[in-house]
Amino acid sequence: MTRTDITFRSGSGTIAAWLYRPAGAEGERRPIVVLAHGLGGVKEERLDAFAERFAAAGYACLVFDYRHFGASGGEPRQLLDIGRQLEDWRSAVAFARTLDGVDPDRVVVWGTSFGGGHSIVTAADDPRIAAAIAQCPFTDGLASSFTIPPLTSLRLTAVALRDAVGGLLGRAPVTVPSYGAPGTVALMTSPDSASGIEGLLPADGGREIRKDIVARFALQIIRHFPGRRIKDVHAPLFLAIAEKDTVAPAGRTQRYAAQAPNAEIKLYDAGHFDIYVGDDFERNVADQLDFLARHVPVA
Repeated sequence: MTRTDITFRSGSGTIAAWLYRPAGAEGERRPIVVLAHGLGGVKEERLDAFAERFAAAGYACLVFDYRHFGASGGEPRQLLDIGRQLEDWRSAVAFARTLDGVDPDRVVVWGTSFGGGHSIVTAADDPRIAAAIAQCPFTDGLASSFTIPPLTSLRLTAVALRDAVGGLLGRAPVTVPSYGAPGTVALMTSPDSASGIEGLLPADGGREIRKDIVARFALQIIRHFPGRRIKDVHAPLFLAIAEKDTVAPAGRTQRYAAQAPNAEIKLYDAGHFDIYVGDDFERNVADQLDFLARHVPVA
């Protein structure tokens, strides 16, 4: 396979991405998997591991960073805006359909964690999507907010309000860590968050990846319910649910999944961050490849 650094436009900004092309694809139009990360994540945090497996199986892959994060453009840095990220998904799908050697009617959307919710919404809004994969997906802002201790939630809200008011007054953004130890002011503070996220960072250059987010985002998350759109996804949908998930509660996702017209659900005896690495990754990616082979075959 080959991997190329490319860019494309989204709104008024530029998206940085990796394009994977499978070996032996010359003269063929292959399906393509469009991948993006979760809350504050960038493509270097194990998305290459998934894309390499998909490309080895014959799929083209487009792996992108949201605007304001990673190698993509956008100011201020580390701004997570749900509407803009969904616009980036639409732009990535539209761009993927224009690529040489890609079948525009066999585009698969793949999202993980917060991006898993985005892949659900994108597939619900675009009936042309061939299939969707949502891995340990964020589906319910209220349920995820209840995983944060009340005192931490109050302190986080205070910082978010200060940032939101400062933004209206033209002040520089206030950021908060995307993760931290239990009891700290951060967006993810479950006991496994710090070790889990740090386990996704690449050994080479991982310390250079910013892991903070503009604080006003905390005011959006509680009002975001992508799981409600599962019922509108008519393409084949694969839901990889971690039963020990301390970030995106599995029970709420399973209740939403029961409304899906065409979903396959795989439960893993694992935590939110486990299915990116080790044996849990191997089981998870094997199940995803089986799903793709049945619903969006390469041939």
